[in-house]
Amino acid sequence: MSISRSAEGIGARVLRKEDARLLRGRGSFVGDISFPGMREVAFLRSPTAHARIRAIRKPAGSESAVFSREDLHALRNVQGNLGIPAFRKSDYPPLAQGKVRFVGEPVAMCIAATRAQAEDLVDLIDVDFEELPAVIDAVAARQHSAVLVHEGWPDNLFLQTSFDTGIDLIAATAPVVVKREYRTGRQAMNPMEGKAVLAHWDHRADQLVIYTSTQVPHMIRTGIAEHLGLEQARVRVIAPDVGGAFGYKCVLQAEELCVAWLALKFREPFRWIEDRREHLMAGANCREHHYLITAYADKSGKLLGLDAEITVDAGAYSVWPFTSCLEATMAGRHLPGPYALSAYRARTYSVATNKPPIVPYRGVARTGICFAMELTMEAVARVVGREPWEVRRENLIEQSTMPYVSITKNVYDSGDYRKSLDIAVQHVGVADIRARQQQSEKSCKLIGVGFANYLEMTAHGTSLFAAAAYPFIPGYEQAAVRFTPDGSVEIRAGVHSHGQGMETSLAQIAHEVLGVPLANISVVLGDTALTPFSTGTYASRSITMAGGAVARACQTLKARLAPIAAHLLQCAETDVTLRQGRFHGPSGDISVRDVAMCWYVHPHRLPAGVDAGGLEITEGFKPKVDTGQFSYGTHAAVVEVDRELGTVKFLDYVIVEDCGTRVNPMIVEGQTIGGAAQGIGTALLEEMPYDQNGQPLATSLADYLLPGAADMPVISLYHVETPSPHTEYGIKGVGEGGAIPPPAAIFNAVNDALRALGVEMNETPLTPRRIRSALERAQR
Repeated sequence: MSISRSAEGIGARVLRKEDARLLRGRGSFVGDISFPGMREVAFLRSPTAHARIRAIRKPAGSESAVFSREDLHALRNVQGNLGIPAFRKSDYPPLAQGKVRFVGEPVAMCIAATRAQAEDLVDLIDVDFEELPAVIDAVAARQHSAVLVHEGWPDNLFLQTSFDTGIDLIAATAPVVVKREYRTGRQAMNPMEGKAVLAHWDHRADQLVIYTSTQVPHMIRTGIAEHLGLEQARVRVIAPDVGGAFGYKCVLQAEELCVAWLALKFREPFRWIEDRREHLMAGANCREHHYLITAYADKSGKLLGLDAEITVDAGAYSVWPFTSCLEATMAGRHLPGPYALSAYRARTYSVATNKPPIVPYRGVARTGICFAMELTMEAVARVVGREPWEVRRENLIEQSTMPYVSITKNVYDSGDYRKSLDIAVQHVGVADIRARQQQSEKSCKLIGVGFANYLEMTAHGTSLFAAAAYPFIPGYEQAAVRFTPDGSVEIRAGVHSHGQGMETSLAQIAHEVLGVPLANISVVLGDTALTPFSTGTYASRSITMAGGAVARACQTLKARLAPIAAHLLQCAETDVTLRQGRFHGPSGDISVRDVAMCWYVHPHRLPAGVDAGGLEITEGFKPKVDTGQFSYGTHAAVVEVDRELGTVKFLDYVIVEDCGTRVNPMIVEGQTIGGAAQGIGTALLEEMPYDQNGQPLATSLADYLLPGAADMPVISLYHVETPSPHTEYGIKGVGEGGAIPPPAAIFNAVNDALRALGVEMNETPLTPRRIRSALERAQR
């Protein structure tokens, strides 16, 4: 049997199914859901970064509406445990217990009929704090310190790791040695919808039901059940529409546990919705890295070895389930990126500080390591006197070596990295930029061009998570697909969408196999009572994993329909072809709808010996090699730097990306450009600074700047398509790639513009103040 593609299958630019409700304000978010008698929750949050709690005094007459940690009986503290002996565990109480360890940590919660009344109660609570010195600088905190975030630890390290293939000989003999130090600023993720949770007790089902804005509903069900001491059958988690997540919503939140506890205790509905100040204060929890990099190269710039010391500010606690060490361990493993290396040494440090706990953010660790690696490649090129793109090209892994096993044992499944760079170089016009630079040398507005290559590991699975000893190990991703009696198709998957267009993409895969019109395909996500178990949506895995499972289930359904269709068409099964939703035989055709109706409504017409399994199928999928599929690409930025104002203006921005087979090119481009917007924010605007006492200094959007339409360049987007041999249809993930390389490309462009002035920027974000300060230092 064969399938002919249609205008709605894989590769089609189909408008998103979910936009019909989301763009018309008809979505259903946690904030849109309410129950009779529902009460609202507000949290008292710590105003100090590090202190002992001497006493909590509840307001007189309202004691029954105020709860501290000692009131939350039978609710366990969170422990994000990594199965490595050297890893240090940290108890993360849902409400502070004995001490507070970061500004914004929940100390108590209040309930009332409205959020305003609950906040009024918060203001009446009196907490006696004994303030302690705060640990703020992760690099300094690596050293022996009299101040410990966690008493009983000998130092402030969650974990230290090392990787060394042997580099000393190369270090002693390399003709070119380049040393650099880099820092990336701490950020808040700022999804349009913050965290939100509503919990109630379903008396009919005798079940705790939690509506929560999460990427990982099945994982949250597991976490809540374990921490409340309930059987999982007595917990149902529903993730309705989710207004953005970016990794912020893929861990078990303290607020989810607290609100679930309230519903369990009182058998009544309770809801909490995060406001923006809470998010900025308590959710500044990603991307604060420090790098010391030494690159060894020959006189042409060919890399001989790389030595890295990577420090990650992991915040006060380890989150469940990804722990405090995901960023640092990923950084050490993936720093070399798309470049061939024969020697590599990396030491990583996950450091506890008095800041919010670090959680995964779009492109986990990749933005930081791309920044460090690509700025280092630029520096090597300058030292050897060659065009940076030429040095990059020479060091990139060649297509002829694919699949390629990297020095850290990553298996790069497919790709043409040099082709990606070549396309970017061609379309950005390097020769023309060099000519323009010469003409503007004496101008106050300087032009520069910068490149950044990146890798995005997608859909990594069982073996890698098992090797890293995480508390959960993803296995086969399952999807349930069934025909309804009228021939429509229902897909149920345990992953969840928070803006990726997953309802459309999964439906397109089903259409590719079955030919049923997209209008007749529905997708159910996010409800643990209705969908197969899944570890959820993270690591650019959903379209590869859930898409593969949907394809397998639809292929099984097709195989069950074919003999029925052949019987109805009075021909052999081998003579039947499925095209655009109709089975064609030698003397006629019949629709998939009519075949399905035969099973449900006219079973007397079925052939003898028909498969009794029916038209409801659950199938699982994981790639043939589950160490990840590697999407990749190149970003190129052309900028104009005003050396008097320190401002950066985009003149051009080119993206080349390869995510294998594109299910929906329009959605792929939306993901890529949206990621680039976040990367531009990382490069130029976003940072959560702290003072010496651990106070966050940007707790409103007047101080924490996000990119807007006026900050975005016109982006030219080009595609390379090298399908993965390990997945259904050659699909790779694409959710994170766009956000990874922009800081590196933009910094390289700015440094290219400023190189004649002896200025090199190496700390995000690239604010006018930092540029002006660097120029002033260079002029002294």
